[in-house]
Formats: sequence, structure tokens, C-alpha cells
Amino acid sequence: MTVLAQADLRLDAGFWDYTLIAIYFVFVLGIGLMARYAVSNSLDFFLSGRSLPAWVTGLAFISANLGAIEIIGMSANGAQYGMPTMHYFWIGAVPAMLFLGVVMMPFYYGSKVRSVPEFMLRRFSSPAHLVNAISFALAQVLIAGINLYLLATLVNVLLGWPITVSVVVAAAIVLSYITLGGLSAAIYNEVLQFFVIVAALFPLTMVALQRVGGWDGLVSRIEQQTGSGAQTGAWPGSELAGFDSSVLSVIGIVFGLGFVLSFGYWTTNFVEVQRAMASKSMSSARRTPIIGAFPKMFIPFIVVIPGMIAGVLVPELARYKQTQSAQTGVDYNDALLLLIRDLLPNGMLGLAISGLLASFMAGMAANVSSFNTVFSYDIWQRYVVKDRDDAYYLRVGRVVTVLATVAAIGTAAIAATYSNLMDYLQQLFSFFNAPLFATFILGMFWKRMTPAAGWTGLVAGTLAAVTVFIMSETGLVGLPGQGTAFVAAGAAFVVDIAVSVAVTAVTAPKAEAELVGLVYSLTPRESFYDPRDEGQAWYQRPTLMAGIALALIIILNVAFA
Repeated sequence: MTVLAQADLRLDAGFWDYTLIAIYFVFVLGIGLMARYAVSNSLDFFLSGRSLPAWVTGLAFISANLGAIEIIGMSANGAQYGMPTMHYFWIGAVPAMLFLGVVMMPFYYGSKVRSVPEFMLRRFSSPAHLVNAISFALAQVLIAGINLYLLATLVNVLLGWPITVSVVVAAAIVLSYITLGGLSAAIYNEVLQFFVIVAALFPLTMVALQRVGGWDGLVSRIEQQTGSGAQTGAWPGSELAGFDSSVLSVIGIVFGLGFVLSFGYWTTNFVEVQRAMASKSMSSARRTPIIGAFPKMFIPFIVVIPGMIAGVLVPELARYKQTQSAQTGVDYNDALLLLIRDLLPNGMLGLAISGLLASFMAGMAANVSSFNTVFSYDIWQRYVVKDRDDAYYLRVGRVVTVLATVAAIGTAAIAATYSNLMDYLQQLFSFFNAPLFATFILGMFWKRMTPAAGWTGLVAGTLAAVTVFIMSETGLVGLPGQGTAFVAAGAAFVVDIAVSVAVTAVTAPKAEAELVGLVYSLTPRESFYDPRDEGQAWYQRPTLMAGIALALIIILNVAFA
């Protein structure tokens, strides 16, 4: 982000701005200290003792995803591509979240597994479990690096510290409360951070819309700037998908983003599933992603729209959008910071900065807290040091939290090389999430799938995605925008399925008795009954809530087509 080296872009924070930021940090660290006293064993540290109510885990579920990548990345996407960015929410998130709550959470929560890789171990075997655990751990360190880099850039803009110093200080902030209170500290801070983020971005959006002449004024200025209406309607989103054909663009968005990448992320990514697993009952676990779906569908109005406004209202960014020249001193990742710089007065500036800090810390804390669980349970306890007492694994979890944070400092350097971090993020998802979703969904609904097919499909799918990426980087395949990630995800999914079916045909499956609770057709519905859910009100039924959310998503897609 070249903008961050420019002294004239320093955010002019005053006394009241710093006061608001200081108050926010007092609350963050206070929550970590209070959560520390609730941690008596490893289950408390890694899964909050499975004791949290649905509204808390639901807000944490969405806040964990509302990190630096979401705020900066989606505003960057808004500045670059406009309204088609809404697909990351309305097509690429909410449907998969509803599927997770209605169909998949009963298997996760009912099986009493502690992580997604542990589910893979029980459904398949140790090789599939180890491949999934290692790939997940690597992905979280890489993604934590993105969040950490963006958190450090904000410290750099605010205080003028060198970026290296900012990275270390930002890492220490997150590390302090995660090490103290584990997942509970992360979750309760994520709830706080959700409200701080909304309180910061909603006023910014309103001020920016007023400055640009309202929605009609924004549409008019974007169409004048781009010479078309492609960025003022969600469909077909050809620039985003990288296809000239409208038909191929819709197929790429619906299949590549809406099915493979979206379902691969939301239904198998332990960062999100971990929040639902911390719930106090089966119904609470199922409602967690469904509750999160309601704010998720409206968040783009305070994230994407400001990015679109910055693309036409901020002179430097408007020039960059026209020329794509580094000489402008900015790139799309700077959209939100530039808008804050130009529009917000002191006091409001402090609130906005607190909101950005909140989002960056929420994202990194989610990565680190899920990493320490998978590393401690699924790698260290399973393959390195077995059969030790619980206190030992609790200590391992705290040490690993420190090591993951240090590793994220290193991977932050990779994030610094991208002008639009969503390009990088979607590529990572195509490597790690798309093949996992193929293996997972096939194994859940096809009882014949064998343990050997589980790990070979995962490896083959990942290699397929990496191959597409290499072909794109070397010029063999030319796909602008995020089309490479969409194609890589589709290739990973198809290759994983094909290899899994082929290997299953020549290898032996597990006995059906071993798959009860892990395969849909072999699991009686009564096994998902939870007596703690007795007396539940009609409006708390997960399927009803999911139906309402789905109807709203259809309305939004039609209204902004």
C-alpha cells in the first residue's frame, strides 16, 4: 500500500480521537482479563466450554469474518468493481451460511468433535485428517498475516511509526487478549467489535453519500467515469469474474464463487464453525450462522458503498482508477482510509479509527484462535505428544498462540505485495477451501466414499487449483479480476470429486456402523435431539429463520440487479 508511505495522508487525529481509541483498548484488554478467570481447562480455552448463547456466537460468527480483509478488501473491491462486489455477500456468503446452520451443524455439534479436521479423522482416516489439519493451519497463518499487515498500516498512518514496528505492536495487542482468555476472549471481543465497526462505518457511509449527491449522484458519477453501467448493477458482474461473456460471468459467479468458494469457506472453515461449536445447545449451534446471516446481508451497504464513493470522490483514487498507475501514490486498498481522511472531523475520526482497529483485530484473533485449536488438538496431541494431562495441552495452546502470531508477522510481507488483497484472499480460498468442500460434501452424503479417497481427493484438488494459478501467473491463461480464483476453485472441486470417485471404486470403505453421525443417510434424526432445546419458541426454529433470510437475499438480488 504505497499510500502509507505518504506523509500527507497521515490521519489528523486529535485529543478526543485518541481518547476514544484508548477507551476502546481498555475494554478489549479488560474482556481478555475477565475471560482469563473462566479458563480452567483446554475445552474452556479452545471452545469456551460449549456454553455460549446463540446471539453471542451469532454476532461473533459474523464479526470473525468482518476483519481487515472484509473491511479494506471489500471497500477496495467496491472502488475497483462497484456493485458486483455485493455477490461476495448475497451469493458468496448468506446461502452457504444458511446451509451450514440447517444441514451441517447437526453433524458437527452432534458428533462432539472439537474441530473440522477431527470430523475428517472420524469420517475418513489419519491421512485425510493430517492433510486437512496442515493445510488449514497454513491458511490461517497466511490470512492472519493479511489482517496483521492491514492493522499495522493503520497504526502507521495514525502514529507515523515504521511499518515493521507497527506490525510488531499490532501483533502484541491481539496476542495479549487471546493468550489470556482463549476463545471466550476472542468471541466477546468480537461482539464488542461488531458494534464498534457498525457505529464507525454507518456515519461514514451517510456522510459520503450526502457528499456525492445520494445514490442517484453516485450512479451518475460512476457511469460518467467508466462510460457504462457495469459497476452500478450487481449482475452480470463481468469485470469481477474476468469474462467478456455475460453468460460465462454469471456461471462463474454462481458456481465458482456462490457454490465452490462460498460453501467451501462457510461450511468447512473452522474459523467460523468454531464459533457455532462454542454454543450451549444444538439449536443454538444451528442458529449461530443463521443469526449471522441477517447482518451479513446488509454489511455491504457500509463497506462496499464507501469504496464505490471513494473511487469517484477522492481525486488520487479516481486518477488511479483511470490510469492504473503507481505514480498516483495510492491503490484500491487505500479507498476507505482516503475517504476517512477527507470526510471525517475530529471525534468522528477517532470512532472510525476504533472501528477499523476493531475489524482488524477481530479478523486476526479469529485466525489465531482457530489455529491454536487445530494445531494443539489435531497435530500436536494426535501426532507428536499423546496422552498427556489436560493442563499440558492448555499450555501448548498458549505457546502456539504466540508462535502463530510471530509467523503472521512473517506472512504479512506477502500481503504487502498485492494492490487488491481480495485477489490474494480468493486465491488462498481456491487452494485450501474449495477441495476441502468437495471432499467434505461427498463424504457426508455418499457412504461408499473410502478413507483413501478422502486424502487423495484433497491433495489432487489442491494441486489442480495451484496449477490454474501457475498457468495464470505465467500467461498461459489470461483472466483479469478475480476470475483466476473462480476458475481455480471450480477446477479444484471437479478434480477432487473425480479423483475421489475413481479411488473409491478400487478401495474399501469403512463399515457403516462407524459412520453413524458422520454420514447423512446413516444418521437417525433423533440422534440430533438436545434436551436443552425443549420449550423453544416457534420463531427460534432454525429452518424458519433460514427461510426468512433466503427470501430477503432473493429480494436484494432482484432490487439491485
